[in-house]
Amino acid sequence: MDSVKTSSSSKPSSNNISDIVYRFAKVCRLRSVGVFPNENPNPNHHHHNNNTTNSIISKKNGSTEVNSDSTESIEYSDLKIHPVIETHEDVAAIAILKLFDTISALKLAYIQLQEAHIPYDTDKIQVADDQIVSELKTLSDIKRSFKHISKPKSGRSGPISYQELRDHELRSEKMKSEVLSKDAEILKLKQEVKELDVKNQELDLMIRQRTLDGKKSLPKSFAHAFKSATKSVHDFAKPLISLMKASGWDLDLAVNSIQDSVEYSKRSHKKYAFEAYLSRRMFHGFSSLTPHSLDDILRFKDSFDALVEYPNSEFAKFCISKYLLVVHPRMESTFFGNLDQRAFVLSGGHPRTPLYQAFVKMAKSIWVLQAMAASNDSKAEIFAVRRGAEFSEVYMEDVVEEEDDTLQTNPKSRFKVGILVMPGFKLGQTVIKSRVYLTS
Repeated sequence: MDSVKTSSSSKPSSNNISDIVYRFAKVCRLRSVGVFPNENPNPNHHHHNNNTTNSIISKKNGSTEVNSDSTESIEYSDLKIHPVIETHEDVAAIAILKLFDTISALKLAYIQLQEAHIPYDTDKIQVADDQIVSELKTLSDIKRSFKHISKPKSGRSGPISYQELRDHELRSEKMKSEVLSKDAEILKLKQEVKELDVKNQELDLMIRQRTLDGKKSLPKSFAHAFKSATKSVHDFAKPLISLMKASGWDLDLAVNSIQDSVEYSKRSHKKYAFEAYLSRRMFHGFSSLTPHSLDDILRFKDSFDALVEYPNSEFAKFCISKYLLVVHPRMESTFFGNLDQRAFVLSGGHPRTPLYQAFVKMAKSIWVLQAMAASNDSKAEIFAVRRGAEFSEVYMEDVVEEEDDTLQTNPKSRFKVGILVMPGFKLGQTVIKSRVYLTS
């Protein structure tokens, strides 16, 4: 009986199949199992191929023969399998291949399910349905495993998860908020710098005005300070007289106690007696006054702020001593019903009452005038005129000249000094006239 022989060309050889698998694995960037023919074989491992077409078996005379193709199968059994470490890309590629296989199996199961309906076969439908369910479950497992392997690990580049992206956005928003806050702070500081620059320019202008042309500019500045001091005395006299009226004081008696036997052309002119009282008290001890830190006090528009900033300054001491001298305890007791404010001032405090704030405003003008006189190189000299002295155009000015037209028409030589309202000053050859109330 002729031996039956199957040609090796009728089915693909094991070499061809191995080559195809190797190339496909290389394309997918898989590291395949390493095969090295020169190493000792693993005695427990037997190479198995489900498609045994590479072994061509024939029977002749009751004997079994194996053709030359089986030699290659034997050679493969001597090969050693080396374990390799799969990389992240290898695992991902295997998952993709498994996905393709599962989808193909799912399609085949769906076709079997359709075929089972014509003709209708319950058993085949059940088998196909089970197969579909199994493949869907496999797909679900692949999905979960792929999420796990695609999650980026620390220390290497890879896909960014949603949580990491969200954390990055939150950090970015926080940094933007901090930048905006810093920008706002910078703008605020810039604004403060501009305000300080403006104040510095004002102070610089004030200093330049004081030093401009030396002696020529000094009388003009001093005259301006004298005018401010005169106005401040006039302004403080108003609330003082109002408090005296409200407290039931006899103003005529008070005026006579300041300067008696003075004939006033108008009743309203008696206010000059109170102004004379204030200036007499405020300029008392002028020659011994040598105040310092004039520039520090001048930079405050509100005189009370200067006291808060420099509570132990010469100006603060000046305010305390002059208040106790100007406002008599009897006055304060009738004004407020107690001496609490006086006690507070005696302890070195500065009460924020309307009367004391008005007093501090007047005190600042007087203090600045005396400070300018004390700091003058030529040393300004204060002078006063006696009551009953004849009027002099050089050293005096009438406080009511602008109010009373009758005094302007009559010769001033007919009038004499009734009250010295404000003393005068001499700066070298310059005279700042004293202010007097004239009487016939």
